[in-house]
Amino acid sequence: MVSFNKSKWVGISLTAAMLLTAACGNSGSNAGGNTAAPADTGAAKDSKPAAAASTPKKVTFWHAMGGTNQKVVEQMAADFNASQKDIQVEAIYQGSYDDLLSKLKASMGSPDSPSLVQVYEIGSRFMIDSKTTTPVQKFIDMDKYDLSQLEPNITGYYSHSGKLDSMPFNSSNAILYYNKDLFKAAGLDPEKPPKTFDEFQKAADAITKTGKASGANLAIYGWFMEQLLANQGAEFVNNGNGRTALATESIVNSETAVNTLNWWKNLVDSKAAVNLGRKTDDSKKAFLAGQVGMILESTAGLKGLVDGAKDKFEVGTGFLPKPSDAKEGGVVVGGASLWIMNDRKDDEQKAAWDFIKFLTSPKEQAYWHINTGYFPITKKAYDEQIVKDNMQKFPQFQTAVDQLHQTKSNTATQGAVIGVFPEARQIVEGAIEEALNNKKSPKDALDGAAKEITGKIQQYNKTVK
Repeated sequence: MVSFNKSKWVGISLTAAMLLTAACGNSGSNAGGNTAAPADTGAAKDSKPAAAASTPKKVTFWHAMGGTNQKVVEQMAADFNASQKDIQVEAIYQGSYDDLLSKLKASMGSPDSPSLVQVYEIGSRFMIDSKTTTPVQKFIDMDKYDLSQLEPNITGYYSHSGKLDSMPFNSSNAILYYNKDLFKAAGLDPEKPPKTFDEFQKAADAITKTGKASGANLAIYGWFMEQLLANQGAEFVNNGNGRTALATESIVNSETAVNTLNWWKNLVDSKAAVNLGRKTDDSKKAFLAGQVGMILESTAGLKGLVDGAKDKFEVGTGFLPKPSDAKEGGVVVGGASLWIMNDRKDDEQKAAWDFIKFLTSPKEQAYWHINTGYFPITKKAYDEQIVKDNMQKFPQFQTAVDQLHQTKSNTATQGAVIGVFPEARQIVEGAIEEALNNKKSPKDALDGAAKEITGKIQQYNKTVK
């Protein structure tokens, strides 16, 4: 186990915080989910006032769920408070993920620090190295909590060295969205989305040739490159994606990565796809306007896209495309997880764990899922009637569930674990831009990105020992 050099904590913290907006929330959409959720489905629950307690244990929960999602989080906390009299949870919205992270660093060791905190998925290595948290595995072992009730491809991301460090909270992955009307106009089968890179290219070409729209758009978002690589069983960094040992080198310039960027560039060069830049919000707007036939986007955006296109065209969904000869892989979960802070007293940490157990119950996960669009992390949530009803209303979500369940768990699909992930994601986005804008070849652009990321990894590793 590495030990953290406390004297360098602040510098690393500020670096991660400053780069977070561009790296994780660069688009106003996300892998992580720090944007307003789709309109509430009307599944709000009744909550009763908590019974009076002499000295209820207070749990302060810091989160980054804004918009409608904030109301959902607050409702869940209120329902927990009403369900018992010994613990009172105060859910406090702290702004974006980077805002929350900055406030967390400033509060550490003071009475103002939270009991429980939500941190974006690519901050996992950073949180582990901080030595400021108690792994939830401690409470899982203590309570003999059955982890098999949770989705293994979600818990796998947040498990390191055989233990679950934090509890998944808002989880999503990327899927293909396509305009069925444009498929029909191009002579394509609207019930058969492309599965391979070649099929994607042919479908995009066919749509473009109709003159009605551009065939596709892939926003220049580092998360999408990570997903496309994992879907081919390719890792982002060495040492088992930083899971068998501390990562020391970026391998984002692997043959798989170069071939993927070549495919992406050819889509743009051949006019089968249009380059709209880094903002996934721009990609979604073009899709909803009928200007592009296919996009990649988070599953968390499904309701918004389906509702937004309701009076215009029918939205289809499909798995992420990959080469026909790709190795086994799948998707990497995005989103955030819950960390218990170790500077709080034992009984307060235990109270935070009790709240986590409440949040992971099938009923609460069903409520969370239908009101936000994020995956339930608990398998039995799919048995809840409100989830069944919601699936009938949004059958496109079955694609997301099937893609998650068919993902082969390995170090590629578990995701990379590095302390400089925000910077790395931004660097990859820059490399994609260089290739698409003909400033460098895909290989040269990714070689440069790998070298720069490796340098940052090694610099970061000097702060831990």
